[in-house]
This record gives sequence, structure tokens and C-alpha cells, in this order.
Amino acid sequence: MRLLVVEDDRDINRQVVTALEEAGYVADKAFDGEEGGYLGENEPYDAIILDMGLPKADGVTVLQNWRRAGVKTPVIILTARDRWSDKVDGFDAGADDYVTKPFHMEELMARVRAILRRAAGHASSQIACGPVTLDTRSGRVFVDGNPVKLTSHEYRLLSYLMHHTGRVVSRAELTEHLYDQDFDRDSNTIEVFVGRLRKKLAVDLIQTVRGLGYLVDPNQPGGKG
Repeated sequence: MRLLVVEDDRDINRQVVTALEEAGYVADKAFDGEEGGYLGENEPYDAIILDMGLPKADGVTVLQNWRRAGVKTPVIILTARDRWSDKVDGFDAGADDYVTKPFHMEELMARVRAILRRAAGHASSQIACGPVTLDTRSGRVFVDGNPVKLTSHEYRLLSYLMHHTGRVVSRAELTEHLYDQDFDRDSNTIEVFVGRLRKKLAVDLIQTVRGLGYLVDPNQPGGKG
């Protein structure tokens, strides 16, 4: 999962990005509304954390521009304002959730997990498909109840596929959502990580749809890869 953090306070921005990366996400960052607005409109993020009090363009304006441009990415707004009218303005502009500063990082991470689950149509922090369970809260994976040790890249790949069960996901889409904007992207590495995942999980969870990409089918967890 790839997220964007738009926050002009560099300490808060760094802390949020660090927390996201430690939780297994890929995070890009911007420090003003102009740069953040451009990235949010042109990069395929899974969620965006947006501060309301930004230089160059305020958060409400940025969010309104995204929604007018057809950007449907879930957005959590950060605000130091505790007036109810400011929160209403944020929601009316298209926000999906909010956190008021100062905030506990654990709360923000919980809201990130929840907004990603809702966007993918999942209700629980545990996503199960056949014998495989992905615990988004702990960042752990289990097969038949037994923990499986994965690298951060392997976990991100499995997490993206399991958040989008029942849909074929192309290599290009995986590459866009698993690496930050500065990473030297090579879709061939996706094949390597899929191969490693199949060996570690030891179940035929990830199917290859030739010429299209990969599929985790909740109705056919034993399909050939």
C-alpha cells in the first residue's frame, strides 16, 4: 500500500512517514499544498494524509481540486483546529476521516488501517483467504494458524493482493503501489517476490492470469498459480 503525507511541519511529516514505513506501507511526502496537490492528482495512492493548514494552497482547496478532478483516493485530514465547522468543511470538501492535532500516532495508524479496509470492502483488521490470514494490525501473516515470516516487500505485495481479492492486479499496478516515487521501478522484480511468497506460504493462493497479472480468488483459494 502506497500513501502520501502532505504536512508542512517537517517533524510531524517525518514522524508520520516513519510510522507508516514501520507499519509496512510505502510513503511519499510533500510539504505544501501545491506539491501535494500535484502528487495526489497524478500518482496512484491508496490513501492520503492531508494537513488543513498548508502553505501555497490550503488543505480544503487541495481536497476540493482532487475531487473535482475525479480523484477518489481516501483522505484523512489533519487539523489543529478544534471547531466543528472546520471539520464540516473538510468533510464537505471530500474527506473520509479526520484527526485533530495533537494526536497519538497509534490512533492515526488505526484510522489508516480502517480507511484502507473500507476502501477495499473489508470490515475486519484480519483478512482471510482460504488458509491464509493477513493481520493488518500486527503486520503478520498466518497459514493454518501458523505464523509465516515475510520480508517487508513480500508483506506489502501480499497485503495489496489480499486487500483486492477477486480482482486481477497487473504487474504495473503492483509496481506503482509497492514502491515510492523515487524508487527505480522494475516490474520484473514482482515475479521474484511472487515466487518467494508462493514458496513461503506453501499454498496455491496467488494465481497467475497470463498476460494480465495476478489474482487472489477468495472463492477458489486452491487454484493453480
